[in-house]
Amino acid sequence: MNKHNPEITIDGRKIGKGHKPYIVGEISANHNGSLDKAVATMEMIAAAGADAIKIQTYTADTITLNSNTADFQIIGGPWHGYNLYDLYKQAETPYEWHPILFEKAKQLGITLFSTPFDDTAVDLLESLNTPAYKIASFEITHLPLIKYVAKTLKPIILSTGLANVDEITQAIETARDNGCKELAVLHCVSAYPAPVDQINLATIHNLAKRFNCVVGLSDHTLGTAVAITSVAMGASFIEKHVTLSRHDKGPDSEFSLEPAELTQLCTDANIAWQAIGKPNYDITEAEKQNLKFRRSLYFVKDMQVGDVITDDCVRIVRPGYGIAPKYLDKVLGKVVEKKVSANSAVTWDLLSRQNST
Repeated sequence: MNKHNPEITIDGRKIGKGHKPYIVGEISANHNGSLDKAVATMEMIAAAGADAIKIQTYTADTITLNSNTADFQIIGGPWHGYNLYDLYKQAETPYEWHPILFEKAKQLGITLFSTPFDDTAVDLLESLNTPAYKIASFEITHLPLIKYVAKTLKPIILSTGLANVDEITQAIETARDNGCKELAVLHCVSAYPAPVDQINLATIHNLAKRFNCVVGLSDHTLGTAVAITSVAMGASFIEKHVTLSRHDKGPDSEFSLEPAELTQLCTDANIAWQAIGKPNYDITEAEKQNLKFRRSLYFVKDMQVGDVITDDCVRIVRPGYGIAPKYLDKVLGKVVEKKVSANSAVTWDLLSRQNST
């Protein structure tokens, strides 16, 4: 990894500061238990121009306990009223779907990877030759999982929602100490949807400086404005939840992008990246044709050889084919050495080298 300009590679696509933003459409639970809908969502993500599709790999039994006690009840937020087991049972992407989805991704020519939530999920994804792994924000303190994933030697994308600096540091050190050479860290606010005034995109640049890694955004805000803005803050990797329609009322649909929005994000994020460029004070190629519309000195009356130029002989006007306005004082008092007509540009070859005496 380049110390000053880190990058990672997923399926041959380089991701980092010198490359256009990598856009990932997260299906999560928005398949609503339908394999056909999951496949259709993959087709939509590919058609929108995203670089990758992400799913989540767990079962209700690998992520929680089947209990109705108070600890397992969800109060507030988009999943109010569920217990954890029932929510995850509804939201899970069945293990038996995974080979079908990975094969579909190959057919579409788009990268597919996943977020595992336990070792069995990692084993399944390894059997399918996943090109990368995502560590979810809620798993950032699950250091045994991070260690297990790191040992695959695949790129890791780590979301930081809910985590403080010490927890982020521990997760990154665990990944790197166990073989991870390619790491991207995504700033994230784990609220659904996330309030814009609490996003603090300035954190993205700080993450890059603090941890010397590829940085990006896992975005749960509504719309695309925050994700596009993140590019200007240094985000090289953007992840957004997507859905075929928010009217489907999936577990994550409320804060997910619909097809037209994802297409717009892919377009606008690339435009934002192109626009950033580098510090530049030179005239650009696009500007050169407009230099003629600057002001310059023009004669406003006919002049004969030997005439002295006074302030009523010239004006500072557009276009810019004549001597620049800053030389007005040097032009006044000069002698005309060639006959000139009114409305002609004042040029040095028309003037004596010395002022009149």
